[in-house]
Amino acid sequence: MSQINTLFENIEPYSTGYLEVDDHKIYFEECGNPNGKPAIFLHGGPGGGGSTKVRGFFNPELFRIVIFDQRGCGRSKPHACLENNTTWDLVDDIERLKEKLGIKRWLVFGGSWGSTLSLAYAQTYPDSVSELVLRGIFMLRDKELKWFYQDGASRIFPEAWEGFLKPIQEEDRHDLMDAYYKIFIGNDEKKKMEAAIAWSKWEGSVSTLGHKPDMVSSYSESKFALAFALIENHYFINKGFLENENQLISSSSIDKIRHIPTKIIQGRYDIVCPMETAWELSKNWPESELIVAPYSGHSAFEKEITHELIKANEDFAKNE
Repeated sequence: MSQINTLFENIEPYSTGYLEVDDHKIYFEECGNPNGKPAIFLHGGPGGGGSTKVRGFFNPELFRIVIFDQRGCGRSKPHACLENNTTWDLVDDIERLKEKLGIKRWLVFGGSWGSTLSLAYAQTYPDSVSELVLRGIFMLRDKELKWFYQDGASRIFPEAWEGFLKPIQEEDRHDLMDAYYKIFIGNDEKKKMEAAIAWSKWEGSVSTLGHKPDMVSSYSESKFALAFALIENHYFINKGFLENENQLISSSSIDKIRHIPTKIIQGRYDIVCPMETAWELSKNWPESELIVAPYSGHSAFEKEITHELIKANEDFAKNE
């Protein structure tokens, strides 16, 4: 890399508000250039919320940057609410927000769960999407969920995995997602919070190749962890509310969006969402461009991945 792209300086929103639907108040903000190319950032999780830091992936002179916190998390209300909270509710929220803001089409940018949601949205509303920038591809298939929550990633980060196992009784560890689910729907609030922190901390501990205590600490913060863990588990137990596990990656679904210019950025050593899924998506979608970050893990804030994400946005900024 001759010049490494780094995050743009943090900017304040020029507009904030709430989209009110189904007893949810969904926070959104607009940053950058009001007359720039519209782009929406779809955060991970589900349940992760949009941070102020993610504004930096977009050149504020070129983009009209829209960030929103999905149902039940971040600055949206009510916090950690699972009612009327499915993939398809979120898909429709994105389209409602587009219409509310008077936007015809926008670049859709999403990583991890955000890549899942980006594909679900684009396949439902293909005419609303000008380009796609996807990172850390996640399709909620059984093999992906078992890799991260049952057996796979556990072998690479055994010390972090020990903390994930701790809230679960030995006899219940044959199905950890279900064991966590039973705690999350129970009435023991202390146990629920302890489990939420353990669930969230596990992901924060393995999202970067090098150990980053600040990331582990942020994932362990109780308010963040509660929404993150409850909402993730809710979605994963329900298989993402998809008709079948290959719904988003099948050729018939890709046919709906094959024409949309797309860049897929994937860390070679992504432990959360392994490279295999991005590879399978690209094989089914040869019109897309797969860019492998050879020395990176999962996080969008890995230097290589940040560089490639910003480069992808800059390339697409030239499109009308």
